[in-house]
Amino acid sequence: MKKTTIYLLSLMLLAGCEKNFDPNIYGTLNSSNFPATEKDYESYAMLCYTPFTTTWVYFIGSGYNQHSMYIPEGGAVRLFDATSDIMAPWTTGWGGEWLRFSMADFSNCRYYYRGNSGADHLNHFQKTAEVTRFTEIIGTIENAPDEIFHGDKKRNLIGEARLCRGLMMYYLLHMYGPLPLITDPDDVHDQDKLNDMERPSLDEMCKWITDDFEFAIANMAENVSEQGRYTADYARFCLMKHCLNEGSHMDGYYERGMELYNELNNGKYDLFTSGTNPYADMFKIGNKFNREIIMAVSCSETGNGEGNSGNFWPFMMLAVPTDAAKTDADGNPTPFALQGGGWGQNFNVSPEFYATYEDGDLRKDVILTSYWSTNGYEVNDSHLGSRWDGYIINKYPIETETPFQGTDYPLARWADVLLMFAELDVRLSGSAPSEEAKDAVNKIRHRAGLDDLSDEDVATAEAFLAAILEERGHEFIYEGQRKIDLIRFNVYARAVYKVKGVTPTHQYMPLPDYAVDQAKSLGKTLTQTYLRPGWTEDLANIGSY
Repeated sequence: MKKTTIYLLSLMLLAGCEKNFDPNIYGTLNSSNFPATEKDYESYAMLCYTPFTTTWVYFIGSGYNQHSMYIPEGGAVRLFDATSDIMAPWTTGWGGEWLRFSMADFSNCRYYYRGNSGADHLNHFQKTAEVTRFTEIIGTIENAPDEIFHGDKKRNLIGEARLCRGLMMYYLLHMYGPLPLITDPDDVHDQDKLNDMERPSLDEMCKWITDDFEFAIANMAENVSEQGRYTADYARFCLMKHCLNEGSHMDGYYERGMELYNELNNGKYDLFTSGTNPYADMFKIGNKFNREIIMAVSCSETGNGEGNSGNFWPFMMLAVPTDAAKTDADGNPTPFALQGGGWGQNFNVSPEFYATYEDGDLRKDVILTSYWSTNGYEVNDSHLGSRWDGYIINKYPIETETPFQGTDYPLARWADVLLMFAELDVRLSGSAPSEEAKDAVNKIRHRAGLDDLSDEDVATAEAFLAAILEERGHEFIYEGQRKIDLIRFNVYARAVYKVKGVTPTHQYMPLPDYAVDQAKSLGKTLTQTYLRPGWTEDLANIGSY
């Protein structure tokens, strides 16, 4: 980890780009004159949003350029969807890390360095230093004079910063397993603490995340005027997700998850049900921040990936084949009429995963099983393995004639709250689901045009959990969740093998060699890989999923 200072800062408010949550650029500042006013402290707190934006790369003084958690090229969809059973191996593409990650091959991660290009952008271990930076920011605001703030502003800002820090730790946990982190402002400049580069226990890191989320819930604003700025309800959602993921080994977490469901079930949110296919329409630009959306990355069609242009959404450039035509053989516009071909279909939908959808499931409509090529023919199943490896995910459709789309990236939806509630119900009771749990899942199925779960699906806890996992895969495809879900159900290795025909090299990404070597030079042992309990069992049952 790296000691962080604030003597020379170039601060950028990058968290959103619409509805008053716009980027603001600040010049070179130093600790003698910044922060001083309430506005200064707010700008300082907003630095914590930077890793949760969608720009090509960002830099906040804690290392080299980094990919944000949500930029498709190196964020959640690549880390947690492309490496799961959703995507077929990208054998017709560019090779390198794109192929390796699509095959759940993380063996190359140990060789990543602190560089600025290529595969090193996937080295998120550098974000451990950003946790230290966030801790410093939190301490600075805590020590600020109370009299310069109006109302609850001070505790609101600390709550936002702690939610961002909790999110950073949450994602790092699901990338690498438990990591050594600085969470006490008094330790930021303590060299002994900074040199303590040994993994904490899973329970310890889970508690750090929980503490930040709980503080955020108690101190953040319930409502904000800027779309894309975090709220107390988003903190509740994050903690509910964390409690579900970790409830198997953390006492009281399933119970706390249920409490959070009741807090979120406040009448503000519901499933989006407008249009002939509400699921597909929900993600369109005209339906941004609809009633289902608890939080999203607010993007603009004028964004271009540069830090001063706000958030943008380049997903479809990475989802559309290079030779996708704007019109078909009869001159009719295709779904790509406003864009044309992409960069090579870096993301696809595995035909094997597509086959798990039920007949009549409206969610299938966001997946295209053929396309018209600029070479003058239709690409279909007969071309799998030659022209393409899997189907096109059209969940974030091309709606404007701009280089990139202004589609928002969903972070928290009411559908997720319902499915988490249903899962918590069974994990708490250990028996067949309650009527309320069944109803929660069936509401989502009805929105997708499907009937209730079958009697067989709700007969036992095991059957119901299996049904929920399948629903989650169909509902949240390419929303950056799948690998985390599969690990929670302890079927990651089996699910990947079933679709990709390969076994993941690791459950979590190995730490880079330089970090392990640095720890060794300090007399510490930083274990390169981490395995949750149950991984051996998952591997032992390859072929049985």
